[in-house]
Amino acid sequence: MRVITVLNQKGGVGKSTVLMNLAAVLQEAGMSVLVADVDPQATSSGDWADSAGESLPFDITGSTSPAELAQLRQLPYDVVLVDTPGSMEAGDVLAAVLSQSDFAILPMEPGPLSVKPLMRTVEKLVVPAGVPYRVLVNKVDPRVQQDADDALEMLRTYEIPHFTTTLRTYKVHTFAPLAGEVVTQYTGRASMRAVEDFRKLHSELLTIWAK
Repeated sequence: MRVITVLNQKGGVGKSTVLMNLAAVLQEAGMSVLVADVDPQATSSGDWADSAGESLPFDITGSTSPAELAQLRQLPYDVVLVDTPGSMEAGDVLAAVLSQSDFAILPMEPGPLSVKPLMRTVEKLVVPAGVPYRVLVNKVDPRVQQDADDALEMLRTYEIPHFTTTLRTYKVHTFAPLAGEVVTQYTGRASMRAVEDFRKLHSELLTIWAK
């Protein structure tokens, strides 16, 4: 089993969207997946799961304290994905979660204002925990590829480990929590491009793990 934590102390970077859709493509690829939500806002286990009812292709649990994550390793899942608070005041919770994690994914928006919160999260929490990690450039405007290129170049300049895959933003992602859908269930013109992004992320993640 692997425990993967999705975190960033800056809110609004799309953590829950990344987590829920990555869970969907991992399940699609044949892995058994559990989503554990330790975010008090309960975006994943609350509104999203409530809207989905029984239609989510993976299991999800809410109100899971960091101390209980170790117990989740006893359950018959291949991957546990942990959703976390997006707050500068949540350092204690994030540190506790990282102590039980095998890998961390840090979504960031492709803009200069995203750098300092990201660096604080990496330097104060991820590196001290000794957890392998990658930064993920998320919420890229599909009409402006240069934004993604600039963000990747900035990460290379700071020598921050990162995915080469970037995730584009579509309206379908915005409405998915209300509809209770994940990327493998999307319909419409943007659905194929959206699921393609997450399948590329899954493929790159497997390559990283293999090394």
